[in-house]
Amino acid sequence: MKTITIEGQLRSEFGKQATRLLRSEEKVPCVIYGGAETVSFSAPATAFKNLVYTAEFQLAEIKVDGKTFRCIMKDLQFDTVTDELTHVDFLELVDDKKVVATLPLKLTGQSIGVKGGGKLVVKMKSLKVKALPKDLRENLEVDITNLDLNENIRVEDVKAEGVEILNSPRIPVASVVMTRQLKQEEAAAEKDAKKK
Repeated sequence: MKTITIEGQLRSEFGKQATRLLRSEEKVPCVIYGGAETVSFSAPATAFKNLVYTAEFQLAEIKVDGKTFRCIMKDLQFDTVTDELTHVDFLELVDDKKVVATLPLKLTGQSIGVKGGGKLVVKMKSLKVKALPKDLRENLEVDITNLDLNENIRVEDVKAEGVEILNSPRIPVASVVMTRQLKQEEAAAEKDAKKK
C-alpha cells in the first residue's frame, strides 16, 4: 500500500496566536491520536499535497521528534475563504486495534449489460469499513462482469476478507441502465413486430 512520509515538528505552544503564527509560516497544525499518547505537531503545508488531494487510500508515516508513527488521515479542516488546509487529524494504527476508514471502490471487468448497449452508472465511489491495520488495503475490488441491463450491485455484494463494511447493505454501488438509443431501438422493434 502506498505510504506518504511526513516530517513534522512537535508543537510546544497552543492557542489561537500560536496557530496563526504556524499558518503564517505555511505550516499546518496536526494531531495524532489513538495510540499510547496524543502527539501535537506541525508540518509544512506542501507535505500534505499527495495525501490530501487524491482519491486513493494511503497510509501516512509521520516522523516527529525521532519517533515514527504509522497513521491514517481521519479529519481535515480547510479555511472557508482561502480553501487552504488549516488542520489535520491522524489516527495512529495499532496492530490489534480495529480502525474505521473509507476505502475507494475499484470496479473490474467488462459488464455484459454495457456490452449489450447499456450504460454503467457508478453510485458510490467508496465504502466505510472497520478493520485491523493489517487488513486495510488501497481499494475494494468489485467485479462487474455479470452485471446485466437494469441490474444493481449492492453494498452487500462487496466482499473483502477481514473487513467489516459499515454502509447499509441494500444501497446500490453500481448499476447498468438502458440508454436512450437502446430504448428507441426496442420501441422501433416493437412497432415493426405489431405491423407484421
